[in-house]
Amino acid sequence: MHPGAIDTDERPFVLVWEVTQACELACEHCRADAKPQRHPDELTTAEGKTLLDDASRFGDGQLVVLSGGDPLARDDLVDLVRYGSEQGLRMTLTPSGTSSLTPEKIQALADAGLKRMALSIDGGSAAAHDAFRGEQGSFAETVEAARAAREAGLPLQVNTTVCADTVDELPAIRDLVADLGAVLWSVFFLVPVGRGALLDPVSPDRAEAVMRWLHEVSETADFGVKTTEAPHYRRVAIQQSAGEDDGTARPSADAIGRRAGIKAGDGFAFVSHVGEVYPSGFLPQSAGNVREDDLVDVYRNADLFRRLRDPDELGGKCGACPFRGVCGGSRSRAAAVTGDPLAADPLCSYVPEEYDGPLPDRHPDAEAAHPAD
Repeated sequence: MHPGAIDTDERPFVLVWEVTQACELACEHCRADAKPQRHPDELTTAEGKTLLDDASRFGDGQLVVLSGGDPLARDDLVDLVRYGSEQGLRMTLTPSGTSSLTPEKIQALADAGLKRMALSIDGGSAAAHDAFRGEQGSFAETVEAARAAREAGLPLQVNTTVCADTVDELPAIRDLVADLGAVLWSVFFLVPVGRGALLDPVSPDRAEAVMRWLHEVSETADFGVKTTEAPHYRRVAIQQSAGEDDGTARPSADAIGRRAGIKAGDGFAFVSHVGEVYPSGFLPQSAGNVREDDLVDVYRNADLFRRLRDPDELGGKCGACPFRGVCGGSRSRAAAVTGDPLAADPLCSYVPEEYDGPLPDRHPDAEAAHPAD
């Protein structure tokens, strides 16, 4: 089946398994609030393989992302990648940029069937990146790992967090993404959970300016561009394109099948290190646990997931928006800021013509026109 034909009521485009919360780094934005040591109740190797068996029941080629913490804190990681690949899963990985990510380990992961590696870069220089990541030398180790991935034939994805501390770095990071030969730049707009709650987000208008700029980048870059926890990038891209539609077109998919418009619970699911099933790691409301509940059934039938997939459940201006079919707003940010995952996304500045309800306060940098301004 072509990725664009996948029914997100039946299966997620992306299933993330947080294999551990352990990590050497102390990144300022860490969703997991990672710790140096592994949690004693993490899913075991056997339980992890059962989870991968269950994931394969979603259908051929299910995309699985092994995340953390730092997945390399587990000594069974290569075995898990190999096992998942043998079950027909498309196994990808988001490791931390630490000394554990050696060229030898990257080659072993590639040999085990890994399909893509995603590395985080949050500054265009060592000083900026290392300050954000809380570890001197992280930038150099990440760049070295990126080059090792290319040597191993692994497609590289670069993940970048957008917040007040990093937004001015975006042009330099774009250049680095190109220099590293990445196939995709995934730009994550901060959700205030975990340690990220202590950071300042960009304003809605600044976010809009960044998205307009990202769309311009996407039209000329050799790599793809997608956003995470900012589905209104799809609306911005539609509005900037010559042929605007009414918001009903199906979002496109990237090279490994991820649809540009997926959001928490709708094309996306997350299994925590102890087996809790969330709509997203940034929306930590449990709908079950894989140790007791059937993963496929939870995704398809749990009330929380079903409501998140129903655009008629959306509130505020998201519920009135003509682009809700391709956007729908970040459910994670709505939950983190308002407590209601079905409320309007507070990062979006777009106001539908027919909406006359309450609006969030404006932010002082509302007139910013470029990420580097």
